[in-house]
Amino acid sequence: MNMMQMMQQAQNLQKRMKNVQEELSAMEVTEEVSGVKVICDGQGKFKSIKLSPEAINCDDPSSVSQETIEMLEDIISSAIIKTSDKAHNIMEEKMKALTGGISIPGLF
Repeated sequence: MNMMQMMQQAQNLQKRMKNVQEELSAMEVTEEVSGVKVICDGQGKFKSIKLSPEAINCDDPSSVSQETIEMLEDIISSAIIKTSDKAHNIMEEKMKALTGGISIPGLF
């Protein structure tokens, strides 16, 4: 195999990786446990959380207001997003240090 064929294969692989990443980004993965529903994209990035009144007060769900549910969903979502962003930034810095600052598509 000559160098030109290897470069073409690398470019094709890069295109396929980009397509898969876009597909995963558009995908929704949902899981619900005990009245807590979490939605992420196919890459594992958090999108949203929904709480049922039973998840907040299983003894008396009717005592939980819609405002309380929305406030808790917002607080939890914000905390998850901030933590995820922080972890992503740490990963990027470590990968840049590993690659000598070279950006490798699909790596981060």
